[in-house]
Amino acid sequence: MIRRQPEAAPPPSAEPSEPQTGIIRRHPTGTFPAASPDPRTSYIPRPAPPVIGSPDLRRPSPAVASAAATVSIVSGWATAVIATSLISGWWRTDELFCIAIGFLSTVSAAATIGGLISLLLRRRIGRLLIVVGAIVALMIFAGLFVAGADLPRIVYAIPVLPVASIVLALLPAAGRWCR
Repeated sequence: MIRRQPEAAPPPSAEPSEPQTGIIRRHPTGTFPAASPDPRTSYIPRPAPPVIGSPDLRRPSPAVASAAATVSIVSGWATAVIATSLISGWWRTDELFCIAIGFLSTVSAAATIGGLISLLLRRRIGRLLIVVGAIVALMIFAGLFVAGADLPRIVYAIPVLPVASIVLALLPAAGRWCR
């Protein structure tokens, strides 16, 4: 409360229109806008915020982000299956190689899962994590091919999935979705 020292005593014959409290009061300077409620529900709608920028800006489509998430899920699943098969088949012959593949598949899974969640929550870091997970998955497949593992023919086509994850995550439409 702010109190002021009175300058002069009010004349005894004049009645004050408001009680003298010494509190500084602020009155509205204009009228309040009246919101008209919906007559069916008596719901008063929230005011719409002003549009800043170009009026033709539309909400970004989640199609590319959804495609990136879907391809990343399938890619992560395929990578985990191949890594598990490789570890179970080679454990008796080369334990260090199997430990390296297990570590890489753990890093790939953690980055991919974190990237998927972040991308679907519209965080920018999600795109980066999906790319990191896909690059680590490509490293796993490179290790398979360099080691000369006896693999079914379909395994040679699986690296297309991490590449597709990288491409979809780096598209400008996915970047607009995350903003």
